[in-house]
Amino acid sequence: MENIRNFCIIAHIDHGKSTLADRLLEFTDTIADRDRQEQALDDMDLERERGITIKSHAIQMDYEQDGQKYVLNLIDTPGHVDFSYEVSRSIAACEGALLIVDATQGIQAQTISNLYLAIENNLEIIPVLNKMDLDNAMPEEVSDQIIDLIGCSLDDIIPASGKTGFGVDKILEAIIKRVPPPKGDPKAPFQALIFDSVFNSFRGIIAYFKVMNGEIRKGDHVKFFATKKEYHADEIGVLRMTQEPRAIMRTGDVGYIISGIKTAKEVHVGDTITHVNNPCLTAVDGFEKVKPMVFAGIYPVDADDYEELRASLEKLQLNDASLTFEPESSMALGFGFRCGFLGLLHMEIIQERLDREFDMSVITTVPNVSYRVISNKGEIIEVHNPSGLPDQKYIHHIEEPYIRAQIISKSDYLGAVMKLCIDKRGELLNQIYLTSDRVELSFNLPLGEIVFDFYDKLKSISKGYASFDYHLTGYKEANLSKLDILLNAEPVDALSTLIHRDNAFEFGRKMCVKLKELIPRQQFDIAIQAAIGAKIIARETIKAVRKDVTAKCYGGDISRKRKLLEKQKKGKKRMRQVGNVEVPQTAFLAVLKLD
Repeated sequence: MENIRNFCIIAHIDHGKSTLADRLLEFTDTIADRDRQEQALDDMDLERERGITIKSHAIQMDYEQDGQKYVLNLIDTPGHVDFSYEVSRSIAACEGALLIVDATQGIQAQTISNLYLAIENNLEIIPVLNKMDLDNAMPEEVSDQIIDLIGCSLDDIIPASGKTGFGVDKILEAIIKRVPPPKGDPKAPFQALIFDSVFNSFRGIIAYFKVMNGEIRKGDHVKFFATKKEYHADEIGVLRMTQEPRAIMRTGDVGYIISGIKTAKEVHVGDTITHVNNPCLTAVDGFEKVKPMVFAGIYPVDADDYEELRASLEKLQLNDASLTFEPESSMALGFGFRCGFLGLLHMEIIQERLDREFDMSVITTVPNVSYRVISNKGEIIEVHNPSGLPDQKYIHHIEEPYIRAQIISKSDYLGAVMKLCIDKRGELLNQIYLTSDRVELSFNLPLGEIVFDFYDKLKSISKGYASFDYHLTGYKEANLSKLDILLNAEPVDALSTLIHRDNAFEFGRKMCVKLKELIPRQQFDIAIQAAIGAKIIARETIKAVRKDVTAKCYGGDISRKRKLLEKQKKGKKRMRQVGNVEVPQTAFLAVLKLD
């Protein structure tokens, strides 16, 4: 146990975590020359295409220093705020963390929030100044920021470059010197924490775990704490570039277990594994339930694929524990699921993964957040979906979730960032100058205003410099109303939204104009209306495709033409009563891009 070191890499997005992880793997000869590639640990096509880490990845390395052999378990984590749940799970399985800061950009919002996660879990922090090979690196300035943030000395900060491999040997020395070995009692009953799992179509579910106390041998009879299910450990082993089986795993080891589990519900991330005969008394604590921020409905394009979609979501949930879903139905789209995501990027990634990994084409409804409705009787109703809103006469008031947002930006963009937040009904709490040209702003903002395009707008007005982090602070009463979209006088529940009354008219008008462009013309006039309750606030009409019925009348009395036109008008009216309007998938997506 003395020679084991478990550590993770935390940083803001794009500060070079995966590149540095590649260098560590090469330096310790964990990866063969022929297998070398950029982002070696990112095994999803999506991660390579976008150049971001979506999943945290665990890998074991061997390293020798001063004649002593050490086992290093590294977990590379994502940097985007939407995947911070992955980071919190990785941190639970470690004793130390490499805090990587880009020497050209300095400390950004996600650096701070990931650092706080690590400090709460009492991890040993090793600060690393990455990208030192670049001409525009500012080592003195950024080192001062790190010293202010974590109170270390200048000698503790390791200058490095993930691209060239400079400083990697110093990092490995620091890991061995500063990161404590795992704590735990090898003689105690077996107790292990599951921090991730994947689905394998041949072997069932593979759970990744860290042994907290005791030891496990191949073939042991084990049980899972939360589900009370019992299994035999068919195979246990460690995670290298491939899975390597072992006969025994001891305290402090990180590895995987295959026990032929078929159903996804039986493995929970954060659950504890123990022996059946000599169980531990308590589960490993410190695992939080995930709190979804954005909700959207996901429906199969073909209604017959409903059960298949459920199975796909369950398998995906194994690999991404921050996804939550429950069944729901919609008048327009049939049966589907109400899914909870941590943000819009997370939602986009889930959609992509359903398409690529499970070949499921789905329709996604307008994303929204969860609201609290206080009824006249004083009952509190949680509403995730505008169609679940009670009638106006039963509602006393509606409360919406608020967040505290921390935005770190260059001071040149201060005015533009403030204007953006105030337009989104934000209220400035304070502003602190971190250095002469970097400023941190704290805002109170309604979560509903930031789920659509806030992050994209923030990036574009600050030329990519501003970084953004947020946490939920609670609910506040708000003047919200339900905006319905009616097609041919029929409400389309998948397009309805809860919106602040001041913005409703503008949003309704834009929706109608956009839908007019996207919905194909029919044989009859289609009225597109935006309504609050019974009051229509905007309308557009898609004109009917008409046949020229008067073409055969050459001259003659006008009444002949009139008769033919009247006959056509009656037919159109009859058709409108029975006709229904198909809303194309592009219309649902276009609502997200409304600006």
